[in-house]
Amino acid sequence: MRLADPAERTRGARARTRRAILDAAVTVLSRNPAASLAEVAEAAQAGRTTLHRYFPERSGLLDAVSADVLARIDAAVLRARPGDGSGRAALLRVCRELYDLGDLLTLVLSGQLSERPEWQMCADADAALIALVQRGQSDGSIGPDLTPEWLQRLLWSLLSAADAHGRESDGSRHDALAMALRSIDGAVRPG
Repeated sequence: MRLADPAERTRGARARTRRAILDAAVTVLSRNPAASLAEVAEAAQAGRTTLHRYFPERSGLLDAVSADVLARIDAAVLRARPGDGSGRAALLRVCRELYDLGDLLTLVLSGQLSERPEWQMCADADAALIALVQRGQSDGSIGPDLTPEWLQRLLWSLLSAADAHGRESDGSRHDALAMALRSIDGAVRPG
């Protein structure tokens, strides 16, 4: 049996603490954009001093959250297997994966991160969605009457509506997603 190196255990603990802080920040900020660092620390079950050791200022935390959110959006798109099947089927899978991001999606849709310098990379995700629509238009699974840019914006709008509906109504998040998917499918279906 190999005993873990103390330095390795420390790195693992630091990574878990950092992950807990980032996850808590997403949850807290998605519900209250003006939340304090103390509220984030409490949600992470970490002391304020611990949080400040990782992120001395709010801007540093927001930079890290923004980079983490972008990485998780990229991972969600990859999980959707955008290259498999028709463009329309892939677009609907991408919608499902993005919606499953939950609080992270709420944070993205709130616009809190859009001013962060690294957030400009989100243009890559939007470009990928546009390319997916173009592929669907080429393979005939997405109608040609709406522009790819329009459909990319529609997708984000429907995800926003589904997120709000799932949070604010008596319906479930599952029902909200089903309605969003039905709406986007109806918009992209040829004919």
